[in-house]
Amino acid sequence: MIRSVVLAVTNRSVTRKLVTDTTVGKAVAHRFVAGTELSEAVAVARSLNGEGLRVSLDYLGEHVQTADEAEAARDSYLRCIESIAEYGLDANISVKLTQLGMGFDDTVASANLDAIAEAAVLAGTTVTVDMEESAHTNTTVALYEAAQKRYGNLGIAIQAYLHRSWSDVERLISLGGHIRVCKGAYVEPAEVAIQSGSEIDASFDALTELLMSSDGATPAIATHDDARINPAIAAAADRSSPWEFQMLYGVRRDRQAALVAEGHDVR
Repeated sequence: MIRSVVLAVTNRSVTRKLVTDTTVGKAVAHRFVAGTELSEAVAVARSLNGEGLRVSLDYLGEHVQTADEAEAARDSYLRCIESIAEYGLDANISVKLTQLGMGFDDTVASANLDAIAEAAVLAGTTVTVDMEESAHTNTTVALYEAAQKRYGNLGIAIQAYLHRSWSDVERLISLGGHIRVCKGAYVEPAEVAIQSGSEIDASFDALTELLMSSDGATPAIATHDDARINPAIAAAADRSSPWEFQMLYGVRRDRQAALVAEGHDVR
């Protein structure tokens, strides 16, 4: 829900102007968005690292319409990677492939993803490929697979409410990298996605258990829900390989701190 609201704001110029140009709007944005400039995001990342938290930097937006827009987004991510290296941040980046050209020219998207992955290798960091609407899932998985085989430093987000997600995770575990499990942020029809909240929770927990039982990929459990956090901790009880929780900036900061204090990795 919160992620959907953040995306809606960042993708609508009128709404974005209302939020960023008003006192109340700025206060709301400041809680959930690290900044409107990279320097602000870097400062927040350094502060979070100081609290024992890892960071994923996301240049908000999606669905560009031209190659020039896609290249501009790519260049913004390259600057993020440069800053991660320059300041020694415990951070990676998350990218949306429709922001890099997927949907109007998948070849452009692939080339831009390659450029980002290569830069991340040189900087010693990783790249998470976000999952978007189900219409893009096949292409997202294909572009991720190709880039991961070439560079080996990527991960991908999987939405637990999609019927196909179990088979996707089984297919992708062998590629290594990290797999982020989230519930799902888009409105999808019943033939594509689970509609019941309790069934989505069950799918989330099952995917978590599948990942925790395998050493092929690094589980990244993206939730703010204690009813999902606790089963994840239980599922990892016998796990010796790394894994982490992931939470949105500004959401349940007290819980994030508590998990770190308990010895869990949190991004």
